[in-house]
Amino acid sequence: MSSFPWLLFLMAIVSIGCGHKEESLRGNRRGTPETIADLGALPLQVTHPADNPSTPEKVKLGRLLFFDPILSGNRDVSCATCHQPEFNYAEFLETSIGVNGVGMGSKRRFLDPNDIPFVKRNSQSVLNTAFNGLTNHEPYHPENAPMFWDMRVKGLEEQALEPIKTLEEMRGNAYPDEHILDEIILRIKGIPEYRSLFSEAFRNDKDPVNKKNLSRSIAAYERTLIANNTRFDQYMRGDSLALSTSEKEGLNAFLTTGCAKCHSGPMFSDFKMHTLGVPDSGNRKESDAGIKGDYAFRTPTLRNLRYTGPYMHSGKFTTLDQVLMFYEDIAGGKVINPLVKRSQMDTLATHMDVNFKDISRIVEFLNCLNDDNFDKSIPEKVPSGLRVSGM
Repeated sequence: MSSFPWLLFLMAIVSIGCGHKEESLRGNRRGTPETIADLGALPLQVTHPADNPSTPEKVKLGRLLFFDPILSGNRDVSCATCHQPEFNYAEFLETSIGVNGVGMGSKRRFLDPNDIPFVKRNSQSVLNTAFNGLTNHEPYHPENAPMFWDMRVKGLEEQALEPIKTLEEMRGNAYPDEHILDEIILRIKGIPEYRSLFSEAFRNDKDPVNKKNLSRSIAAYERTLIANNTRFDQYMRGDSLALSTSEKEGLNAFLTTGCAKCHSGPMFSDFKMHTLGVPDSGNRKESDAGIKGDYAFRTPTLRNLRYTGPYMHSGKFTTLDQVLMFYEDIAGGKVINPLVKRSQMDTLATHMDVNFKDISRIVEFLNCLNDDNFDKSIPEKVPSGLRVSGM
């Protein structure tokens, strides 16, 4: 069966196989609902930038760097401290504790004395960031992939260096942001094993240990961290039995309530900024108004949510039920964050048709977006000799 007839068949199942759709549409304030064609399966293969093709040597080097605290100002925190394999390369904290912290996961705390703030926002998963920016029916350019909650940089290569330069994430007080990368490169050059690994990964470079190759190797490793074979992916690829009847009902509710207005495409994200009035984290004194001061943040992916709570940019919701009840409140006219004006609220959210009876069905559908078959391996040691992950 060709892909187009199969897609029509799936749309028919979702349209007529769930008895709740007609009822939902009668109360729908959003106009024409999305269909399953607005979603999609993830690709089976990753697209790499033309100037950073993947090689086993780059991936090996990037993996070691990802887990090595040598990249932090105080040599006490690594990328993996806040992006842990156990938690889908995210972290089970409202917002992270970066430098001057000790312990992992929910047991992590600041050392005393401490003058470092919490990380500003909830730690997003690194898993599937190889597909960030992927949308239906458009060419994919990995170098333009939007990164972070505020989309302030593009591409995994550029993203890889930002936490190193950020005070509360990895830099600390010992070095100014304009000098920290030079310091890190000097440290790496002083380690014979790293010099050898960089030379193997970047054979054509006369001086391979540099900032650009640091970012390229970490990005190459991060593009191996994918989970692209969920039961939903299997369903979209032609396995009509991959989803249960109740999960198909949840999919229908997901579409008719308006969730797919923003959570669309193979990554279940439109990769756009939306103002929703999410409450601030209490971990910092100042309110987080976002990069433009309008409280807008990027639509997160809905993939592998089982492992990535708490949710939203502030980490204020610990369960998916709480997230959906928040959207129900928005649709009912409430603005939860007192610093956000009603006029700022995104109409795609305020015009949703979420109600309590839909929540459990939608959560059941979201559970078929989980794929636990991804690389969770951790190096036994790193070239710097420091404790792996900064633990």
